[in-house]
Amino acid sequence: MIGAGEIVGALPFAALVDHLAVALLQPAAAPLRLGVSRGTGRELLVMPAMSDRYAGVKVLTVTANNGSNGLPVIGGLFIFIDARTGETLAIMDAEELTARRTAAVSALAARALAKPDARRLLLLGTGHLAPYLAEAHATVRPVDTIEVWGRSPDNAARTASEVARRLPEAKVTIANDLAAAARCADIISAATRSTEPLIRGEWVAPGTHVDLVGGYRPDMREIDDEGVRQSAIYVDTIDGALAEAGDLRTPLDNGVIGPDAIRGDIRVLATHPLSLPDGTRTLFKSVGTALADLAAAELVWEKLGDG
Repeated sequence: MIGAGEIVGALPFAALVDHLAVALLQPAAAPLRLGVSRGTGRELLVMPAMSDRYAGVKVLTVTANNGSNGLPVIGGLFIFIDARTGETLAIMDAEELTARRTAAVSALAARALAKPDARRLLLLGTGHLAPYLAEAHATVRPVDTIEVWGRSPDNAARTASEVARRLPEAKVTIANDLAAAARCADIISAATRSTEPLIRGEWVAPGTHVDLVGGYRPDMREIDDEGVRQSAIYVDTIDGALAEAGDLRTPLDNGVIGPDAIRGDIRVLATHPLSLPDGTRTLFKSVGTALADLAAAELVWEKLGDG
């Protein structure tokens, strides 16, 4: 059993981002996640993946109402397996593994897409993932100014406090005016459960990188059609984004963009230096991939396991 505290120590963001850039290029297979829902805000997600050496299955619960009750919204386990023998090597805390790999994937994308001198980060959302995203983005870009926006002022204050604890050298404030904060940001990172767009394209300045993490169902939206239309778009996985990402599926279905608007997946960002014109607005949409779970679990095992 490998708990959350051990995973934190095994997966510092700089090392995890570098590991993902290599591991995600290796031969591996992962189907689209299986999701089961019973009632609003209660989901069970199952995500398997397999490489030549290792395999893994993540069983994750998402319970939206837990946040208001002081309980984790996301919970679950990751079962880590030796693919050559079928032996279960470890059971890992899935909440910490998921948070760190999700933020690291966003940081890997930002390393390719955000301006090298990106300093101002706007965080949308006050859930468990927001401080991880701040820490990960600050690992790959010289982020020193962070604004936190949330619907609840109390939650925004708590999130800002946690971000400041993790990044004590950064100036961390609460964004009361979302439009003004978005217009000033170099990186906008959203991790919400919104079903209506929060970010308007007219707010996104040339050269800004938008990182969309929260929407993992077709009915979820974090940015409007104009924000999608004006951006150079990349995703974590093409199949996952087309099947699950409302931020892209809805504009595709409505003819706002065509399939060729999606320029590539995380492997493209990991392998190819990009040469985008100055002032290009970039957008990275992730819905989560079991390949990243497996890659992160491999690094945990290398540091803490017997293999």
